[in-house]
Amino acid sequence: MLTGVVAVLLLLIALLAIPVTLTFQASWPQATQDYIKLQWAFGLVSMRLPLSQPKVSSAEGEELVQRIEHVEHSSWKKQDMFVLIRQKLFRQRIIRFISDFWHAVHKRDISLRVRIGLGDPADTGQLWSIVGPVTGMMANIKVASFQIEPEFFDTMFELDSSGNIRFIPLQIIHLTIGMFLSPSVWQGIKQMRKVK
Repeated sequence: MLTGVVAVLLLLIALLAIPVTLTFQASWPQATQDYIKLQWAFGLVSMRLPLSQPKVSSAEGEELVQRIEHVEHSSWKKQDMFVLIRQKLFRQRIIRFISDFWHAVHKRDISLRVRIGLGDPADTGQLWSIVGPVTGMMANIKVASFQIEPEFFDTMFELDSSGNIRFIPLQIIHLTIGMFLSPSVWQGIKQMRKVK
């Protein structure tokens, strides 16, 4: 029994150690020919997934706008987020995770354009305190083109991206588990709950 369990675990680890290649094109809110192409086991497994936005009727569209406006006017979610952002150790851990994740991924022809705004200049400024340094690090990367811009007066999120990346799932899982088990992350969550 124990031998069987060990064999299954070793097989799972071996499968997760095989690189995965993703070729993608994605945009928001105007999606045209977006897709994700996944290749695994050095091309033995290959699939292409179209990313099509569902058509929304006018009534559903109005309901969606009302939900967005409700979320914008309820400030508790923003407060939770900014309680985390204000904590230096939490910020440093998240930036370190992003940096480790970025170095673990092999990139080719990456292009990313993002424009983001929270509707309130103060809220957008606090968000930019994290996004800004990450953008600065990415600006020096030769194999990728990044353009992330804040919008201080309107609520918006625009995305246009494409590229090709290759990663080892086992390595990504290791980085993710390490982040979630980090004391600084749990300390940030505790502080957020105390504010509530």
